[in-house]
Parts: sequence; C-alpha cells; structure tokens
Amino acid sequence: MQNEPLLDRIRAKIFTDRSSLKQTLTSRHSGQKVVLTNGCFDIVHTGHIHTLARARDLGDLLIVALNRDDSVRRLKGPARPVNPEGDRALVIAALACVDYVTFFAEDTPVETIRILGPSIHVKGGDYRAEDLPEKEAVESQGGKIVVLPFEKGYSTTQILERGK
Repeated sequence: MQNEPLLDRIRAKIFTDRSSLKQTLTSRHSGQKVVLTNGCFDIVHTGHIHTLARARDLGDLLIVALNRDDSVRRLKGPARPVNPEGDRALVIAALACVDYVTFFAEDTPVETIRILGPSIHVKGGDYRAEDLPEKEAVESQGGKIVVLPFEKGYSTTQILERGK
C-alpha cells in the first residue's frame, strides 16, 4: 500500500456500497470498535473537524456516512449541496481521523447502521440521543449513541448565510 500514490489511497477509503464496506470490516477489522457518524459535510469547517477527531478517539475505526446529493436537497433545500457527493467524500476521506467513507440515500442513517452495526454512533451536540430516529437501530445491535459537545459558531448554513 505504501507505493500507491496518496490520492489512490484516499480513494480506497471510499465505499459507494455499504455491503462491500461491511465485508471489509469483517475481513480486516474483526473485533475492533467501530465508530460511525453521519451528515452532509457540505462545506467542511472547524466544527466538523472537532467532531470527527473526537469521534475517532472513541474507537478503533471511524466511518463517515455521507448523505447522497438528493438526500441533502431534501434536508437542506434545493440550493444544496454546494459540493457534490463525490467531492465531499474525497475531502472527508483525506482526513487522517477518518478510516472509511460511505453513502446513504435515505433521510436518516438507519439502514446504514443496520448494515454496518457500529459499536458507537456519534452525533454532534445539536442533537439529543432520545430524539434520534436511529436510536433503536443502534441499541438493538448492542451499540450506543454518543452526543459530542456542539462547537458554537460553526454551521454550514451559518457560513453560507454570512456569504450572502
């Protein structure tokens, strides 16, 4: 792997198919504590970096599940995403704290959680664990939800509003 160009190694961290990622986890990372987080990650900012780094510290591997473009539009409106899913995935995969990136087309990561079975599912502090639609999927597989502190002042929507 060391002889591969860096960009190829980064791209190898991206899985468009969640089932293929599950096979990789089973074959290469059996017994390791898998942490999953999800989001749009449309414009990566300091708040994202704090959350991702803290999430990675909770386990052996960090997987980031990205909303596909249609899902982002449903959640954030027709002007989003600013960056297409392939670009967003490459940026997230390039981060040292991220081990793998995958995608989900649904509005919530429930199916991704069912497929990957993470030990820990992380959300940023703007959420409450009891309100998450993925709570049952996480806990039914023996996992737990961790809500990390919110980094005040960092929001993609706020960044875009400032630019207007």
